[in-house]
Amino acid sequence: MEFKDYYQILGVPRDAGADAIKKAFRKLARKYHPDVSKEQDAEARMKEVNEAYAVLSDPEKRAAYDQLGRGYRPGEEFRPPPGWDSGFEFSGSGFATADAADFSDFFAELFGRMGGGGGRRGFGARGEDHHAKILLDLEAAYGGGTRTITLRSPRQDRSGRVVLAEHSLEVRIPKGVREGQVIRLAGQGAPGVGGAPPGDLYLEVHFEPHPRYRVEGGDVYATLPVTPWEAALGATVKTRVPDGSVEVRIPPGSSSGRKLRLRGRGLPGKPPGDLYLVLEIQLPPADTPRARELYETMARELAFDPRKHTGS
Repeated sequence: MEFKDYYQILGVPRDAGADAIKKAFRKLARKYHPDVSKEQDAEARMKEVNEAYAVLSDPEKRAAYDQLGRGYRPGEEFRPPPGWDSGFEFSGSGFATADAADFSDFFAELFGRMGGGGGRRGFGARGEDHHAKILLDLEAAYGGGTRTITLRSPRQDRSGRVVLAEHSLEVRIPKGVREGQVIRLAGQGAPGVGGAPPGDLYLEVHFEPHPRYRVEGGDVYATLPVTPWEAALGATVKTRVPDGSVEVRIPPGSSSGRKLRLRGRGLPGKPPGDLYLVLEIQLPPADTPRARELYETMARELAFDPRKHTGS
């Protein structure tokens, strides 16, 4: 997927205010609108202009795009990093896919799950709901408890430029929370109008990438390194798990990739998930004369050919 420079498409600097962005859009719309333009690529250019304006005229989308797009050039290969939009507070309560059919894959990848804000509210109307994506460590999902979450809310200053205002909340994390689960904070959305109650804030939970664990639903997967003799002869080993440590029995004759299932040791819940330890046989290095001698003895005395049944 190619990176799109929306500022270049509209021909405005990155610090352009809202009025300058609107003026540039109107100028390009008069030039490329298919009903009046004589340019051969008018329809495609107008589509690009509409997409750029849809992002840069929206303070929320613009703030997220500005943070993500630093250092990229137009046409450069681009993939948004995992969790790039975590901590942004957006208007709207839903996490459904936005209707981006008229825009590029780049737009859909960035903003397809952002949701959308409601329109202007009348007198006495309840405040607008907001939503945000948050990243938690796996240990928080196991233990639950209260966490301090800091969110950034895009706003326009008096000159029409987008600024980010931070605020922190104490959030109760349910024990066993799942990836994609939504936590509702009543009354933490936008203020109501005319004395009406405020809206709610919806937090969509995602997990921080972990160097050891991988989560699928309620199940947790981890790699368990073992020695060749532990795998061949069997052994009982002690290893860390997200909620402490456990002793695991390695069956004799195990091979790399074998999964050992620890029932109920995944994410807590009703029912709880399982923990799967995936065996990975690691070879000791032949970096001493004695180590080389042992390997040479194995090569002579063990009638073993790993390629025998593969045709290699």
